[in-house]
Amino acid sequence: MVVDIRGRGENGKSLNPDFSSHIPVILPMIRSMHIPSLIERKRDGGTLTDGEIGELIAAFSSGEMPEYQMSALAMAIYFTGMSREETAALTKAMLESGSCLEHPDGAPRIVDKHSTGGVGDKVSLVLAPLLACADCWVPMVSGRGLGITGGTLDKLESIPGFRVSLTTEEACLQLEKIGVVMMGQTEDICPADKKLYALRDVTATVPSQPLIVASIMSKKLAESLDALVLDVKYGSGAFMKTRSKAESLGEAMREVGEAMGVDTQVRYNPMHEPLGHSVGNALEVMEAIETLRGDGHEHLRSIVIELAESIGGANAEQFSIWLDDGSAWQKFRMMVECQGGDTEALEKLADIHSASVVREIVSRCSGRVLAVDADTTGRASVALGAGRSRSDDGIDHTVGFDRIIKIGSDIRAGEMIARVHAQTEIDAKVAKVAFLSGFKCE
Repeated sequence: MVVDIRGRGENGKSLNPDFSSHIPVILPMIRSMHIPSLIERKRDGGTLTDGEIGELIAAFSSGEMPEYQMSALAMAIYFTGMSREETAALTKAMLESGSCLEHPDGAPRIVDKHSTGGVGDKVSLVLAPLLACADCWVPMVSGRGLGITGGTLDKLESIPGFRVSLTTEEACLQLEKIGVVMMGQTEDICPADKKLYALRDVTATVPSQPLIVASIMSKKLAESLDALVLDVKYGSGAFMKTRSKAESLGEAMREVGEAMGVDTQVRYNPMHEPLGHSVGNALEVMEAIETLRGDGHEHLRSIVIELAESIGGANAEQFSIWLDDGSAWQKFRMMVECQGGDTEALEKLADIHSASVVREIVSRCSGRVLAVDADTTGRASVALGAGRSRSDDGIDHTVGFDRIIKIGSDIRAGEMIARVHAQTEIDAKVAKVAFLSGFKCE
């Protein structure tokens, strides 16, 4: 029988499984599995079978496999990789660690986007409500910051009252009501990925292609999509540093998506400089709001429209109209209200999240800007408190950079090239030195 990812067979009957029913069958096998031997095999470049991968993920999900062993396995995978078959098995195992969203018969086109991560990447905040303007349903399950890249959930939580922890039932009701939801993983959706996602961030295994593919695709496939667009970044501020590595990752994800019956598009975008003019949680939300109101940086706007056009069923001109006439902005406000956020606070985020110290960074040279290094800016932002060094670290929504100059601009010595938002003068000075180390002009 042919089964599509939205959980229906050829007769249209719901086939979404209750994966928890498999646990009693799997656990006896887990108890006889020697995890160190499997880690050793992968460490030495060997391959794991579908069954072994399934058992490992089930053991990690249930808590029988401790985090230190999964950390060791993740590092082994980072260094030796996984075959295409192993990656598919890992994706499937993580998907089957939980349940999928169920959509009613006759639901509109269900679409989503995922970015592989970038510095200043606030595309999702604009794209999700914009796609909903095209009468699509957008069940966007997002994550928190990884490494130097910010997380959509962290940014949304800078909006007072905004709830990212919704149940699957709440998410489905909101989709039927307004067509868009932006939320974190529930306890039911890919719980194995949720645990591993946090672990990768603090064990230096984020850039592993198999782990990236399995994490992204398991989570997105659990949304029961018709179409998915992947915004794959490359450059100093991305996990994939070169275009060729980005294409390898994009193709691997596309293959998994297509195999699961989802129309999967891939777009490649450079991440040599921060996207837009801001880096930092509340600062990026404010820039996203500008774009939703028809303003904002043209580069950010163009990426949003390109991604929307690839899966949204409307042309670029129509998506541009929805940004300019306030339709996307109103849809965003509706989403904020539905998820408990204070819509009036959207107008006052600059005051609500005002850092203790705001200082200009000025150029030491005159000429054309050649570099505003995304990696340097991202690391400086994390050091300010906008990101995490440990999985249990808190996030400071106020800090970061804004008014960042773009590559190709003309500048004179002494003119402002960015502003730093910090909690102390010392933090601001350190961040300023770091930012300037990645800035070049001639």
